[in-house]
Amino acid sequence: MTTMTKHFIAIVSVIISLVLTVSTAAYAAPYGERKEVQQYIDQIANEHDLPRQKLQEVFNTIEPQQTVLDAISRPAEKTLTWADYRPIFIKAKRIEQGKQFMQEHADTLARAEATHGVPASVITAIIGVETYYGRITGKYSVLEAVATLAFDYPPRSKFFKQELTEFLILSHSEGWDMTQIKGSYAGAMGWPQFISSSYRRYAVDFDGDGKRDLLTSTVDAIGSVANYLSVHGWQQGALITEPWAVSDRSAASATKLVTKSLKPSVSPKALKALGFSADTTEDVSVMQFDGKQGKETWVGYPNFYVITRYNHSRMYALAVHQLSQAVQ
Repeated sequence: MTTMTKHFIAIVSVIISLVLTVSTAAYAAPYGERKEVQQYIDQIANEHDLPRQKLQEVFNTIEPQQTVLDAISRPAEKTLTWADYRPIFIKAKRIEQGKQFMQEHADTLARAEATHGVPASVITAIIGVETYYGRITGKYSVLEAVATLAFDYPPRSKFFKQELTEFLILSHSEGWDMTQIKGSYAGAMGWPQFISSSYRRYAVDFDGDGKRDLLTSTVDAIGSVANYLSVHGWQQGALITEPWAVSDRSAASATKLVTKSLKPSVSPKALKALGFSADTTEDVSVMQFDGKQGKETWVGYPNFYVITRYNHSRMYALAVHQLSQAVQ
């Protein structure tokens, strides 16, 4: 290597180091110092009658969080197989505590089921999967997490900027200290882990105290989960899902029925042609998972699709279904 080449490499290294230093410094700066954030604050303050000065002061105190960006890049539903995912939620301790939850809140669950048509066991399973029956509700600052995803996560910045606005409106209307609210890395809050837009639209005051409190009220959480599923089309008494023991003859054809879309699109007639007796007149979905004993094929009915409206993952919905069966 010539002396000139060495000097050139050294100069390039210094330039790269300076660029990275500047970039890192800009990234770590408080959000309130960024022009795009200041423009955002101006916009939402005008559109939603929010206190601009207070928002500016709050954004001056928060910074991008690398832990949030790391977490959203590896969600369990996208990185684990069903064989790995299922044992997280379908295990003896969570089942036993689910049964205890149902006994402790039997009256509230019965009222929620009577009001919204959603089984008490499904409501329980949602809360059990989401937060271990209120034990694990999230350690991240919701404001900082959603701001990080809104301004420093380009793949979903539009969605999270909307959620950030929803959170600011929600905090203002509820009288929260927005810097103190904790939740998931994606900004989900409380016992049922509602994101801000869902909180504003679907949370209900089920205990009648004049507040919709999903952070500390188990009664409001139960009623709100039931309301959410009901609004999204839950059919009382209808099936959720069931396994399909696919024969060698129909295995290839069944695989062809699997689609990326969560929405049911397979007709009962198509299933019956492959030997499956679908107890429905509505379209269903066909799913396959890599289970502990090999490939598993499942048929999801419309109520299964409703569960995926809560979390857009088939594995999540199947875990909720199986936990709901186990806690009954």
